[in-house]
Amino acid sequence: MKNVLIVGAGRGGTALIHIIHSTTTMKIVAVIDHNEGAPGLALANKLHIQTGSDWKDWIDKEIDIIFEATGDQAVLEELIRSKREQTVVVPGSVAYIISELVDEKDALLERIKQQSDNQELILNHIRDGMIVIDRNEVIQFVNEKAAEIIGLQKDMFIGKRIRDVIKNSRLPIVLQTKEKEINQKFPLENGKKIIATRIPLISESNDLVGAFTVFKDITEVVKLAEENTDLIELKNMLEAIIKSSDAAISVVDKHGNGIMINPAYTKITGLTEEDVIGKPATVDIHEGESMHMKVLETGSVYRGVRMKVGQKKREVIVNVAPVIAKGKIQGSVGVLHDVSEIQALTNELERARQIIRSLEAKYTFDDIIGSSSEMQLALEQAKVGAKTPATVLLRGDSGTGKELFAHAIHNESNRKQEKFIRVNCATIKETLLEVELFGYESLDPSKSKIGAFEEANKGSVFLDEIGELSLDMQSKLLRVLEEQEIIRVGGKQSIPIDVRIITATNTNLEKAISNRTFREDLYYRLNRLPIFIPSLRERVSDIRELAHHLIKKLNKDYRRDVQYISDDAIALLEQYHWPGNVRELENIIGRAMIFMDNQEKEIKKEYLPKLLHSSSNLKQSNLMFPEWDSLTDAVENFEKDYIYKVYENNGFNKTKTAQALDISIRNLYYKIEKYQLE
Repeated sequence: MKNVLIVGAGRGGTALIHIIHSTTTMKIVAVIDHNEGAPGLALANKLHIQTGSDWKDWIDKEIDIIFEATGDQAVLEELIRSKREQTVVVPGSVAYIISELVDEKDALLERIKQQSDNQELILNHIRDGMIVIDRNEVIQFVNEKAAEIIGLQKDMFIGKRIRDVIKNSRLPIVLQTKEKEINQKFPLENGKKIIATRIPLISESNDLVGAFTVFKDITEVVKLAEENTDLIELKNMLEAIIKSSDAAISVVDKHGNGIMINPAYTKITGLTEEDVIGKPATVDIHEGESMHMKVLETGSVYRGVRMKVGQKKREVIVNVAPVIAKGKIQGSVGVLHDVSEIQALTNELERARQIIRSLEAKYTFDDIIGSSSEMQLALEQAKVGAKTPATVLLRGDSGTGKELFAHAIHNESNRKQEKFIRVNCATIKETLLEVELFGYESLDPSKSKIGAFEEANKGSVFLDEIGELSLDMQSKLLRVLEEQEIIRVGGKQSIPIDVRIITATNTNLEKAISNRTFREDLYYRLNRLPIFIPSLRERVSDIRELAHHLIKKLNKDYRRDVQYISDDAIALLEQYHWPGNVRELENIIGRAMIFMDNQEKEIKKEYLPKLLHSSSNLKQSNLMFPEWDSLTDAVENFEKDYIYKVYENNGFNKTKTAQALDISIRNLYYKIEKYQLE
């Protein structure tokens, strides 16, 4: 037996109570109506059926069928959204038609015979479309609303097979299965979307007579739902964004009166909401013309206007644009930039550029050491990639040599005569990084800056630690890859570029995509040519060859003449797990050479720093310190070793290491250079 909930106890709901109560296959569990005087509620009480005023109290119960008998489209849509998956919702229009067809069936059949014109008139004026077919799929009836929704004249329906008028209408399937289909979404060929209920017509003798469908055009409802989620929620969200923005923002209405400012605006101007809200847009001007008023007069956008504002007479650069709704100017939004902060950022950028940028590729594939099959595979892939214009993604742990590969790929390509620019995406603030990559356009041409992409035109840009980019910067990089053009910060003109982009990361990008911290579409653009560089523990057989190469390199740096490394020293190195990879190996060999006598030619096992085979104890030293150092030397040695251990345990990530040591990134760079930790 099916459990039924009737929502609406008016005329239609009352008729449904009579019909369903007399059946043996359905049971009415409740009748709902907010009008206590509804006739259906009195009938339900008389029949000992539960009643209520809110259908939401019953929506989670075991209800098989809900008859919506209010005729209110909003109630129908809310019932459809809120119902359990297995619950069927019958629209009010269908409930009304069913009640008209079934209630007092003998009298109704007689009335239909006598007043067929009246019936057609009623059906032609209901809000839903209706089509009836016979058992041979031939259309017997169509109302005006159905013809309007489908976009055909009524005379193009009657007497024709439903398949010839509406493809895939599913009415023939209903004839075959004799099962109803309730509230099914269905797209028409004319682009409209409908929600349809299809029901077989079965006589009292259980013979199939035909089928009918009742449907409603929901195209506009779907469009409104897609375009307008919740205006109040959207307004609150926009206000929250403006309030939390670091940029100073002021908003005026169409009359030029202030309606919103944010804390950053108050910080620059010294003016509070009480000073601005409801006041003319000129209230914050100390020197210059109100650009808000100019925007409201002209409807144009103004950028880079200099003026002085507020009690602090702060010099700012203003960008102002109109707010346009329904083709009319409804207000104006202004963004203020403190000139002194821009200058400070520019100075900081120049200092950062010296740290993160190199204008030439210094290494070739000959500088990459390793005869193991793992390294040879990576080298072969890189050499092939160098000959193509495809974006390369270098993947591997810190210290494996990703930057060497980037240099070598550039030097092996047809762009080797052009610039190679390296940008470390993790060592610079996002605001400065955008300027570093895209450049900055100022009204004063002497203060404009060329970004890495523009400067490396015809050459290569190496974006190291690409996994550290914010989602906003990722979307801007995606535009560069797709459009091959950039727009400078503060500029409006697109600038075409031709650069080879090489990226590198030690981040698990697939996990980052799962965590929604890395864009999937950018991942597929970057991952055209992935090259996995093996860690040192995956190519232990290369340690001897690497060690001899590093000895030659360090001899030049330390002015030494070491020639060999003993077999037992190599054996010890091959047993270590090398979390810091080749970078750590270079550090270990360099430390061994420092503690050797100048006359010695061979690195012996006992000269190697003590290697820890577990990284669980951060406080345990990596080294055996020489005895009887001065206090200053001992302190420096300890600091050097401690910094290295923290650096190693943070995967040689400078940003994380600086945070762990609670020092600035600049201070960490100084100490790494001082102690030659790289």
